[in-house]
Amino acid sequence: MTRREALLAPLPAIAAQSAKRPIRLGGPIYLKSDDPAALAREHRRLGYAAAYCPRVSLKEPEKVRAIEAAYRAENVVIAEVGVWVNLLDADAAKRKEHLQRVTDGLALADAVGARCCVDIAGSFNGKVWYGPHPKNFSKEFFDAAVENARKIIDAVKPKRAKFAYEMMGWCLPHDADTYLDLLRAIDRPAFGVHIDVCNGINSPQRFYNNVAFTRELFAKLGRYAVSCHAKDLAWLPEMNVHFVEVIPGRGEIDYRPQLEAIANLPNDVPLMLEHLKSAEEYAEGAQFIRNVGAQIGVQFA
Repeated sequence: MTRREALLAPLPAIAAQSAKRPIRLGGPIYLKSDDPAALAREHRRLGYAAAYCPRVSLKEPEKVRAIEAAYRAENVVIAEVGVWVNLLDADAAKRKEHLQRVTDGLALADAVGARCCVDIAGSFNGKVWYGPHPKNFSKEFFDAAVENARKIIDAVKPKRAKFAYEMMGWCLPHDADTYLDLLRAIDRPAFGVHIDVCNGINSPQRFYNNVAFTRELFAKLGRYAVSCHAKDLAWLPEMNVHFVEVIPGRGEIDYRPQLEAIANLPNDVPLMLEHLKSAEEYAEGAQFIRNVGAQIGVQFA
């Protein structure tokens, strides 16, 4: 079966899969150190088996190798190299610079042994680099996202890491089907999937039916997933729809289908906490996720 045929093939239901693997939960840490071994140990002290890539440059090959070795020794997977820039910036010079930064990010991810380099596909918004714009759902946007992904991947030719677009609620990809469309069009084995359930919840229907939305994401995209983000959403009552990110456990997102799906994926896919304000908030969110896992028989690495 070719990759394109695989993208069109139906998947078995998640519930039909029985083998479960421990989930690698991760998140930011607050230890101030340049020692890769100390950073890796801090992740383990916090109960994390996955990490964001520490600050390092391709121009520091010895440090890159030291980070990979230290994290491997502690059984901590580097989940992501995040490069958060607008690949569709209206300024041609900035657009070229951003493309190079993401290309370097994928090269770094491959060198350090990270699962992926991730960015959003971009935005035509001229004021906020990730902001909404009507053309963010256009054929022009789609074609540019395809071209950029191909350029990045073809320039690096990664052997280990994947390149992925983070889902967003107001640009492509914003759900499972638009992500599948990009996978088919980009048509590169080194293009993977980054799943962020909360980022795809952009309507009251998805908010209240987040279990079904989560199951659809993992049923259609799970076999291509390389990393996931862990957040929660609450609805702030106003005269229009306003969702706000909150500590996992304080919102309305049901984590049971997400944890069950990740534990049953064919690949070892990290789940990364993000966007919280303090070590205490991360600890609370991590404990909530572990508690939900314990309730449904999911373990953590």
